[in-house]
Amino acid sequence: MKVLLIEDDTETAAYVVEGLGAQGIDIEHAADGISGYAKAIAGTYQAIILDRLLPGRDGLSVLKALRGAGVRTPVLCLTAMDGLDDRVEGLDAGGDDYLTKPFFVVELVARVRALVRRAAAEARMQLRAADVELDLIERRVTRAGRAVALLPQEFKLLEYLLRNAGSVVTRSMLLEHVWDIHFDPKTSVVESHVSRLRAKLSRGADIEYIRTVRGSGYMFVVRP
Repeated sequence: MKVLLIEDDTETAAYVVEGLGAQGIDIEHAADGISGYAKAIAGTYQAIILDRLLPGRDGLSVLKALRGAGVRTPVLCLTAMDGLDDRVEGLDAGGDDYLTKPFFVVELVARVRALVRRAAAEARMQLRAADVELDLIERRVTRAGRAVALLPQEFKLLEYLLRNAGSVVTRSMLLEHVWDIHFDPKTSVVESHVSRLRAKLSRGADIEYIRTVRGSGYMFVVRP
C-alpha cells in the first residue's frame, strides 16, 4: 500500500510516517499544500492523509481541487479542527473520512486500510477506458461526463468490452459471454449490436471507441 501524507507539523508527520511504516505501508510526505497537491496529481496512491491547516494552500482547497481534477483516491482528513461544521465541510468537499487530533496511530492505520478496501470494492463496480465510464451499481454509462442511454444488451456488451479494454475479443467470445450462446447461430447479432453501441458512444465525438480487428474481432480502445 502506498499512501501520501500532506502534513506541515513535523512531529505529527514523523509520528505518522513511523507508525504507518512499521505496518509495512509505503508512505510519502509533503509538508505544504502546494507540493502535496502536485504529488497527489502526479503519483499513484491508494490513500491520502490530508491536514486541513496547511501553508501555501489549505487542505480544503487541495481536496476540492483534487476532486475537480477527477482524482478519486480516498482522502482521510487529519486535523485539529474538530467541530461538527468542520467535519461536514471536509466530507462535503470530497473527504472520505475524518480523524481529529490528537489521535492514536493504530486507529489511523485501521481507518486507512478500511478506506483502501472500500475503494477497491467500488473500483470493481466501475469500469473505465478512454473517457467512457460504466457504473454497475447505478447501471449508468457516461462518455466525457455525459450520459449515454443504452439498452440492456448494449450495456452488457459494453461491460464485457471494458473488462477487456486494450485486448482483442473474438465474435465467439462475445456470443458466449454476452449472449450465453455457445455455438455460432449464423446471425449478425454481434455485428449489429457492436454497430449500434459504436454509434451511440461516438455520437458527437470524432473518436472510434470500438475498433474492428480484421479477421480477429473487436477491441475497445484504452485511450481516445
